[in-house]
Amino acid sequence: EVQLVESGGGLVQAGGSLRLSCAASGFTFHDYNIAWFRRAPGKEREGVSYISSSDGMTYYADSVKGRFTISSDDAKNTVYLQMNSLKPEDTAVYFCAVTEIVAVSRIPSAYWYDYWGQGTQVTVSS
Repeated sequence: EVQLVESGGGLVQAGGSLRLSCAASGFTFHDYNIAWFRRAPGKEREGVSYISSSDGMTYYADSVKGRFTISSDDAKNTVYLQMNSLKPEDTAVYFCAVTEIVAVSRIPSAYWYDYWGQGTQVTVSS
């Protein structure tokens, strides 16, 4: 059974940092690419970042470039999202998801993902 479990969310003041984790099991980690999405209240789901399992290529939404960093620890089957300089507009539920699709120039849309985690809440206070 495929499982994706996010953790690391919480409440932080603007300018602060959080590191989200996505622990994966039930599939061959190296065969899939992993992305982080978020959904803020009243807004559509947004692709935040993506990492390719084959070559480590990464992609970011313009809104988080320079502040967020995605990384992968294959030994632990875990993907991380380091979030720095957080802003109130980063407040959302953050999800990790897996896809076989190899990104070319941008994060693949949510349609292409096969499995999703349950999400972790990130709240940034002003």
